[in-house]
Amino acid sequence: MKILITGGAGYIGSHTIIEMLETTNWEVIAVDNYSNSTEDTYERIEKITGKAIKYYNIDLKDKDATHKLFLEHNDIQGIIHFAAFKSVSESVANPLMYYDNNINSLLNILACQKAFKVPYLIFSSSCSVYGNINELPVTEETPFNKTESPYAYTKQIGEQLVADFIKVNPALKAISLRYFNPVGAHKSGLNGELPLSTPSNLVPYITQSAIGKLSQLTIFGNDYNTKDGTCVRDYIHVSDIASAHVLALQQLIKTPHFPSQSIINLGTGVGVTVLEVIEAFEKVTDKKLNYTIGERRAGDVAAIYANNDKAKKLLNWKPIYTIEDMMRSAWKWEQCLNKK
Repeated sequence: MKILITGGAGYIGSHTIIEMLETTNWEVIAVDNYSNSTEDTYERIEKITGKAIKYYNIDLKDKDATHKLFLEHNDIQGIIHFAAFKSVSESVANPLMYYDNNINSLLNILACQKAFKVPYLIFSSSCSVYGNINELPVTEETPFNKTESPYAYTKQIGEQLVADFIKVNPALKAISLRYFNPVGAHKSGLNGELPLSTPSNLVPYITQSAIGKLSQLTIFGNDYNTKDGTCVRDYIHVSDIASAHVLALQQLIKTPHFPSQSIINLGTGVGVTVLEVIEAFEKVTDKKLNYTIGERRAGDVAAIYANNDKAKKLLNWKPIYTIEDMMRSAWKWEQCLNKK
């Protein structure tokens, strides 16, 4: 089995490569354009797994370059499509960049999946597709509300593209995985989230504040209708997310009657506030964080967490890491970075 992972140098992509190399005998190839990652990621993957993979610097918006990759590897059996811009606030400020990148890259991947008859696709989606939801937890059948950001809307469009594509290509199968909030780092402390600019996600914001890279942590709003006024999210360890991708591909491969097109939530099923995440970090590291309360951030929803019954049933998957595990591993990774 040869598997293509797009966005392979990124946060979730790199952890999925590690999981795949450690738990299967599949051959992995990766592509990335390093817009929010670096080639050094593959050295870290090799250090952790003892295995080297082929990787390519390709912008998937480039139709010809993408097609050329599939010509070179015309025996690809599965695609996991991570490659996308993912900052909510950046998408609000620069929507055209998000629509161009996230949609056109997916269109080129789907065109190659059809042309080269690649049987299996896993599409990286997001819980942001739900918008602001009144009834929690959300299931896969929860109706969408209006999205709060162009990023979220690109994921709604992406899911629809995949569904429409599979409908008219019945020999192919796809699963769209709606991630909730991936955090943490590999248990070795040698790989984790590495934003190239000021982080937009909470946990690297926390760890960079704790280590002194950032002078202060800002909490965006404390007047939401939640138990402590801060946003509620379903934080899930990135290694749990990674294992779900391997399990999803395995289910598609070994289960002939598996639905041709599925949508599955990936979350712990537990809602945690921003202040509770800070408290968990302070508890496991014995470090006090310097934080302030700022204005609400454009694009943020108040609260969302998952019903993950479908993932447990269809993928035989269960998250194993706690919020304390997530904070402990993220801090271990930050300390590793600080040694360099």
